Formats: sequence, structure tokens, C-alpha cells
Amino acid sequence: MSLSTATRRFNIEINSLLNKEVTVVTTTGEEYTGLLVGFDASGKDLCLAQAKGKKGEEYPRLIIYGHIIAKIFIQKPPLDLREFATILEKYFPKMVKYVEDARVVVVMDKIRVTEHGVEGVGPIAERIKRLFDQFLEEKGVA
Repeated sequence: MSLSTATRRFNIEINSLLNKEVTVVTTTGEEYTGLLVGFDASGKDLCLAQAKGKKGEEYPRLIIYGHIIAKIFIQKPPLDLREFATILEKYFPKMVKYVEDARVVVVMDKIRVTEHGVEGVGPIAERIKRLFDQFLEEKGVA
């Protein structure tokens, strides 16, 4: 694996955490939990919204510089869209692709499904949206 591939995958992973609740532990042992709303890929700086410290302190916005970040983690596992792609394959045989790097399901090369929802219009997109809502409900996410 080349360095650029590894860097790209790392950035994809960080990008997948956007708008999710994360916990950041600093090199000094401080711990903050909040919604990841931004990051700088070059310096690894992060911006958390509605952040809370370990001692209960609250911050509407918190910037944490990359050089003091020891680790970042999430409490809830990301939604497994590969499983949803398998479900869609039953309804749309040979028309479903799962793009692992982007965590996107593509149906008929025009309808995209991410963990944020269904992108597309028309009756097929509406059918996929209903299936996706049912999938989310079964997973306890809806």
C-alpha cells in the first residue's frame, strides 16, 4: 500500500466521523466529547460542537490542535451499509454496487445511499428510501 493510499484512507475514516459524536483524548489526559464538525487534514486539528469535558464543563465550539491529540474514538459503531446493499440486491439484482472507500451504495448508477440518507428522485428512489427507513428502524437508528 502506497503512502498516498494510506493517507487517503485515513482521511476517509476521519471524514466518516463528521457530524458524529466523538471522544478526543489529549496527550495531557484531558477528554472531550462532542459533535465533530470540522477537521484540518494537514494538521489534524479538530473542531467539536456542543463539547463536554470530563469534569462536566461545556463548550459550544472547541478547537483541538492535532499535535496534542492522543486518540479519537466513537461510542456507536458506524452503520454497515454493506448489509443494506445485500438487502437491496434482492430487490434490484445486479444493479447494486457498494463503494467501500466512500461507504456509499449506488443503485442503477444514479441513486446513492449514504448513512445520511438516499440521494435521488423518482419512484425507485422512493422505494429505496422506504427500504432504508425500515433498515434503520431494524438497527435501532431511526
